[in-house]
Amino acid sequence: MAQPDNKKFFENLTGAGKAIAVLTSGGDAQGMNAAVRAVVRMGIYVGAKVYFVHEGYQGMVDGGDNIKEAKWESVSSMLQVGGTVIGSARCKDFRTHEGRLKAAHNLVKRGITNLCVIGGDGSLTGANLFREEWSGLLAELVQQNLIDEEAAQKYSALHIVGMVGSIDNDFCGTDMTIGTDSALHRIIEVVDAIMTTAQSHQRTFVLEVMGRHCGYLALVSALACGADWVLIPEMPPEDGWEEKMCQKLSAKRAGMKRLNIIIVAEGAIDRNNQPITSEHVKNLVVQCLGFDTRVTILGHVQRGGTPSAFDRILASRMGVEAVLALLETTANTPACVVSLCGNQSVRLPLMECVQMTQQVQKAMDEKRFEEAVRLRGRSFENNLRTYKLLAHRKPESELPHSNYNVAVLNVGAPAAGMNAAVRSAVRVGISEGHKMFAVSDGFEGFYKGQIKEVKWADVGGWTGQGGSLLGTKRTLPAKYIEKIAEQMRKYNINALLVIGGFEAYLGIMELLAARGIYEELCVPMVMVPATVSNNVPGSDLSIGADTALNAITDTCDRIKQSASGTKHRVFIIETMGGYCGYLASVGGLAAGADAAYIYEEPFDIRDLQSNVEHLTEKMKTSIQRGLILRNENSNENYTTDFIYQLYSEEGRGVFDCRKNVLGHMQQGGAPSPFDRNFGTKIAAKAMQWITKKLNESYRQGRVFANTEDSACLLGMRRRAMVFQPVVQLKDETDFVHRIPKEQWWLKLRPLMKILAKYKTSYDVSDSGQLEHVALNRPRESEVSAAI
Repeated sequence: MAQPDNKKFFENLTGAGKAIAVLTSGGDAQGMNAAVRAVVRMGIYVGAKVYFVHEGYQGMVDGGDNIKEAKWESVSSMLQVGGTVIGSARCKDFRTHEGRLKAAHNLVKRGITNLCVIGGDGSLTGANLFREEWSGLLAELVQQNLIDEEAAQKYSALHIVGMVGSIDNDFCGTDMTIGTDSALHRIIEVVDAIMTTAQSHQRTFVLEVMGRHCGYLALVSALACGADWVLIPEMPPEDGWEEKMCQKLSAKRAGMKRLNIIIVAEGAIDRNNQPITSEHVKNLVVQCLGFDTRVTILGHVQRGGTPSAFDRILASRMGVEAVLALLETTANTPACVVSLCGNQSVRLPLMECVQMTQQVQKAMDEKRFEEAVRLRGRSFENNLRTYKLLAHRKPESELPHSNYNVAVLNVGAPAAGMNAAVRSAVRVGISEGHKMFAVSDGFEGFYKGQIKEVKWADVGGWTGQGGSLLGTKRTLPAKYIEKIAEQMRKYNINALLVIGGFEAYLGIMELLAARGIYEELCVPMVMVPATVSNNVPGSDLSIGADTALNAITDTCDRIKQSASGTKHRVFIIETMGGYCGYLASVGGLAAGADAAYIYEEPFDIRDLQSNVEHLTEKMKTSIQRGLILRNENSNENYTTDFIYQLYSEEGRGVFDCRKNVLGHMQQGGAPSPFDRNFGTKIAAKAMQWITKKLNESYRQGRVFANTEDSACLLGMRRRAMVFQPVVQLKDETDFVHRIPKEQWWLKLRPLMKILAKYKTSYDVSDSGQLEHVALNRPRESEVSAAI
């Protein structure tokens, strides 16, 4: 733990006397408004003046009313709005020297020397050029008597921080750009809808998705819906692909599958850099197979709609980080982009990222496709590797034969994405030569012998289904250890993959404790966290939590909208999570809540009173709606009813109250693209670990694994996926309240308070280091690659 005197708090940074301008440029992306809102509120919070630049660079060149000072209330109710409310335009004038001179004049007139640009690589390159020319532009303005020497001295340096807003996710250096997750939501909604009509008519659908010269959207949506074929520009198909594709589609139909889905990136090319169009693919299928085939071009639907919870949180975190970066820049600091790496925000030199992005295109033009994939980054590489592993089944003759039997089971409450994880585990296991067994109803089904072998085709179409198709129970194994050992002996189970929540974690511990008595339990075991509560130690994220967050965010949006046009109203909303405040806190950040009450941050009547007073003050301005989230077990006495009654009484005459308990709707529904993708990749990685451990522990004709590291939990930690022995996680766990002792997301809570105008302390020790873009990374086998 860092000593308090080494910690850095943002209260010590001040924006007094500084002016920050925020603009959105290039193509719009969902979540841009959340980023604008965060920049404006964080800027005002630290005492800076913040300006909107309307219509992107065009507004900066034209000046006048296009550059307006922003107030706190200016960004109310824009968090849930798609696109960009301050407008975006592609600007030819800014590409000229005269245009940039006008823009510089307009900024200096208002004393603006800090620029926050939200856009793609073109917009950010333009901003960097502007920064490099700045001193020359000011000298010209002095020469033309448009500004005086004193102003030129005072505003001598222009500071730039970029945020990447683009649905294409084509910017190197960041795992996810603002808007990508929302675009995936739109694509997956359409694919799920198309699947039902395709099934009815036994049709083949060719879907064209956006992405320009980047295949990220096509690749991830193919992974998330289990598409039969995907065509992307970074990895063109081998010559003769047409015949292979038709053979695969034909084999799927012969196997009683009633539909085929082919996903084509709009920039898809063949090995000779010739475009492959969706129409061409359709004609191929019709000519070769005679299947009833339709084309659906998704187009601008992918840019529209409300931003997902992930994009709102990402944009809010990036917006706050961008203001911190601007406060800390000096005249020598290079222009940077704030970016996401694993689960952490980082700062990277803007031009390093831009140059690497341009290298991808160059590699593709020169037909160095392997290099292009590597340059896209570890997230893209990982997705492609997993898709190849799962989509194309090798013939029996090519499969290795391991003679190992691996069992997969779900334990605990259902979580969206569990089925994607089971599908992935089964298919990777079969590819590695194992016999895969599915256990129904968790440990209860295990001791009852509800175990059956599963084949490749048995898990087809599982990715998009919510809940747990295997069935899941909360039963722990301790009472039934003898029977479970008996079943493991009967089916000769050599390894276990347990997908579930806190019960799964406790279950593996109980199995471990019994290893001394039952030799059958001395096998490799791995747990993959899957719970909406996100309360499993050893992992920052769990399968299912993103879907639950989206359910909370969507419901909060609707609830807030129900009050539009009425008098001032405050909503008290109760979320799930047991004692873990993840859903309430992160859901609160995504929905723009005023407060979130959780167990991990004790609160008393004085806190409740100050929250009421704070809301009362806000209601006297133009803000009409308040949103309070409460975790179900945050306090046994300050119940949701108590808080509702307190707010109703104290707010009498200023606002009225409504309460809502969200309940099990947070556990249901189709999994979000993130959960499908996360479940698929984490389970594939777990199965590869199992294979490695089986080979290591095979002695004298049998598997015997009794070491600490033969029972692990696979979790996402900051930037990497890490296998951690379950025994070592004991000290990190609060077993009474079923939560980890330290939780990363508690660091996000001050953001919610700052954006809701509360004075608070915010530890920014992790921020501020300008890193470099890693080009030559070790291979996946040498390093845990994050998702």
